[in-house]
Amino acid sequence: MVMKRGRRRPPENPPEGADDSVDAAVARFVDLVEAVRARTTGPLLTAARAVVYGLVIMTAAVAVVVLIAIAAIRALDIAVPGDVWSAHLIAAGVFGGAGAWAWSKRRPRTASGT
Repeated sequence: MVMKRGRRRPPENPPEGADDSVDAAVARFVDLVEAVRARTTGPLLTAARAVVYGLVIMTAAVAVVVLIAIAAIRALDIAVPGDVWSAHLIAAGVFGGAGAWAWSKRRPRTASGT
């Protein structure tokens, strides 16, 4: 007769007078471990997922912005007569103007501690 490996099944008919206190203690211990795991591991997994997804989204956003800027300069080079420096001059004016606008919208620092 070949024995199968794996988990042993509990007896279907426990002997009379068997003590259920061991089963109850094991069940309480398992419930305690699951409760601690749910309160610690769950939030850590959520935070780790948020960090990873945030980094992926930020990387993709930077790549998209760079590719759009490259495409805009290429389109300007085709649309504007002259050499490529004219497209670069227009792009520099647009980006410089956007930077100047953003700089004008900043809030001045407040003096803290003085």
